[in-house]
Amino acid sequence: MPPKKGRGRKSRKPKGREEAPADARSDAVRDRDDGRDVGADFALPETRTIIPEDQVKLSEKEMDEDVTRVLTANDPNVPANIIVFHYKDREYKRLPPGPSDHVVCHFAMEGSAMHVNSEEAKVQVESDRVKREAEEERKKMSKAEAQAEGKYDKDMHAKMELMKVAKNQFNFSDRAAQTFNMGIRHKIVSTKPPLAKTFAANFTQWDIYDEYMKEFEQQQAQAAAGREKGRKGGEDEPPEAAPKKDLIHSASMGRSLKVLERMVNQNEDDEVYQDFKYWEDASDQFREGMGSLLPLWRFQDTRVKRKMVTGIAWNPVYADLLAVSYGNYDFMKQGSGLICVYSLKNTSHPEFMFTTDSGVMCLDFHPQHHALLAVGCYDGTVKVFDVRKKENTHIFVSDIKTGKHTDPVWQVSWQEEDLAKDLNFFSVSSDGRVANWIMSKNELKMETVMLLKLVNSSAEEPDEETSLTGLAGGSCFDFNRMTEHLFIVGTEEGRIHKCSKAYSGQYLETYDGHHMAVYAVKWNTYHPRVFLSCSADWTVKLWDFASAAQKPPTTYATPEVNDAVSDVVWSPQNATLFASVTCDGRLQVWDVSSLSPVVNLVVTYTKEECDILSKQPGYSAAAAGGAGGEGGEGGEGGATDAAKKHEKKLPSPGDKKTLSTVSFAHNAPVLVTGDSVGKVDVYRIVGIEETAKSLDEQVEKLTQAVSSLEM
Repeated sequence: MPPKKGRGRKSRKPKGREEAPADARSDAVRDRDDGRDVGADFALPETRTIIPEDQVKLSEKEMDEDVTRVLTANDPNVPANIIVFHYKDREYKRLPPGPSDHVVCHFAMEGSAMHVNSEEAKVQVESDRVKREAEEERKKMSKAEAQAEGKYDKDMHAKMELMKVAKNQFNFSDRAAQTFNMGIRHKIVSTKPPLAKTFAANFTQWDIYDEYMKEFEQQQAQAAAGREKGRKGGEDEPPEAAPKKDLIHSASMGRSLKVLERMVNQNEDDEVYQDFKYWEDASDQFREGMGSLLPLWRFQDTRVKRKMVTGIAWNPVYADLLAVSYGNYDFMKQGSGLICVYSLKNTSHPEFMFTTDSGVMCLDFHPQHHALLAVGCYDGTVKVFDVRKKENTHIFVSDIKTGKHTDPVWQVSWQEEDLAKDLNFFSVSSDGRVANWIMSKNELKMETVMLLKLVNSSAEEPDEETSLTGLAGGSCFDFNRMTEHLFIVGTEEGRIHKCSKAYSGQYLETYDGHHMAVYAVKWNTYHPRVFLSCSADWTVKLWDFASAAQKPPTTYATPEVNDAVSDVVWSPQNATLFASVTCDGRLQVWDVSSLSPVVNLVVTYTKEECDILSKQPGYSAAAAGGAGGEGGEGGEGGATDAAKKHEKKLPSPGDKKTLSTVSFAHNAPVLVTGDSVGKVDVYRIVGIEETAKSLDEQVEKLTQAVSSLEM
């Protein structure tokens, strides 16, 4: 710090500086009045560099070197030493530091300013006007009363009015005086306070960034418009007319065309719609306990000819709307996936379409937010689409950073909102994990709920693959309708595990009944203990977990079924009714009380479908291996023979078709199936409809049907 200047005649000599000789100050300026030497007391400031004793001594090269410092956004106030007890590993573990959610309010004040054009300001101005008018009216009344009583002095009144506008004779500010006039009066105005509301919100750096980018884009657009205007020239041009609306491509025209298209389709298929409402099969009265299926419509599109129907999901709000996923179960035929949303009101074309990079294996609509559609893909990713958006893009997708399955995702299911009110859904995959996906603000977070560990019986020896992996491939799952935390999982090893969200470390119970992979498990809609399962061992089994340990499950199978049962589903209107589809083209509707199907329908290929399959790779007119041995080993002929071994025989018209999925409509006697050539068939159930019954009546009916099988 520089030394202070001396105020007296003698000044303190600064340290480290010698006094200048007298002749050096001969040119100092002296004051004319008292002759005092002004420059005698002045000294230049001294700059001293003090080097700390512990300072590191660096060379010139080291001092010229640039040192890079990285600034991070880590909050030093976030605790980094939180220790919790991990019940699974039975030890204390240290949690990694997470993001800070603390909000500190440094200042808050309720404002009282209001806009001049707001409703509150208009009310305030009107209140002031009413006060002024009331004051003027009071003065007029007092003047009238004074005149009536003869006490009104006209000269005195004129003098008072003159004093109001006269200048203050004691205010010297108008007379070029420099007298400072202190304010001695305080004028206070009492007004009606404006309406105040307390508002609070959380925002992040991303919100601030988005707002700045929005404003920056507006500025860029305005600047570009100004440059374009200046490029046209300085001549005054007449203002451009308002652009005409393109009615042909407007949204209103699109809605009108959609309504018109539905009207044309319904007029063309009027007979089908009439059959849907009123058709009855007269032969049903001679077949007690039997029913029939009436084919109504077939949904198909040219873009899904080479894909299989892998899943069907009905919208929970719009009863006519269903979403269909397309992919392929064959590893050698993988390609892009497709999602089509069809409506029963327009059977000619899908309402919405979404494409994916990998084949879509499953999908599910949210029960409350009916526009959200969760899908699982063959490459292990899960995505969330919003069908309200007319854009072919997802709103959430899983990745390696936030978590991802490593094998195909076979099923997804939405769940109730958690305590944080975050939307979430579950998925099961062949990688042996049941995962919970939480939709946060800008990402999809993965939480592993259950690891499907392999369970070996005492008689079985664990093979080498089991000892290395230790996880079973999950193929399907379903959540209990009555108990929210309870769910069952089917595996590729043929076992079914009962699990709970609250116990992620072990199974509650394991059911052994199938000898091959389990393709579908479904809880009964009304009964909390009964569920169905179908498998590649050609059977459908009915389970009651309360008595599963004492007696085997009930098996539903027919001798004519010689292939895997690919899907099974309960009827939402009838507690004892369910449907199944097989890979050899059979659609069967069962009643729990009978071991024979009430409807047994065989679906076959048409000539058009056979022509489509003939153009796909992997199909041959000859049987597999029919031309082997001609090329020799190790050459091109050997490679051709290996490829032919994987080829399938091309079906002929009339051969049984592979059915992949089945689903009941929520509130109508409608059954929908999907096949291996991308077609969705809609059937009307006739003769076995169920009238509305209460929950207790449905449970009692199912209990009696199961008891009748045990007798």
